[in-house]
Amino acid sequence: MATTGSIVRGIGQVALGAVLLTAGIGHLTKARKEFQAQVPTWVPVDPDTVVVGSGMVEIGLGAALVATWKQPLRRRLGGLVAAFFVAVFPGNIAQLVEHRDGFGLDTDRKRALRLIGQPVLVVWALATTRK
Repeated sequence: MATTGSIVRGIGQVALGAVLLTAGIGHLTKARKEFQAQVPTWVPVDPDTVVVGSGMVEIGLGAALVATWKQPLRRRLGGLVAAFFVAVFPGNIAQLVEHRDGFGLDTDRKRALRLIGQPVLVVWALATTRK
């Protein structure tokens, strides 16, 4: 029988999956240029290639979050999603230190506040997929 906690975690997991699906689709469509602002200048790959690749990964992870319910696979998926959020964090830092505008982040203060969101996403991924 499902507990209140497991229901809340399930809703959170689906919500995070929807966020990733939306972001991933945005990488490939209307927000593509905006996402390029988060690709550090030191990455030796064309920014558009990085954006398309990361968008495809986000779509895959989002779909997996919506579809995966059995443990221990669910918990492992949460760890993978959290690792993805950690892996893209340097892009958020680069946006700040390189003073690059994107998504309305047009001041260093806004870009710095954005950095707080990444650890929240990591915790969200881990908390909603645990047993």
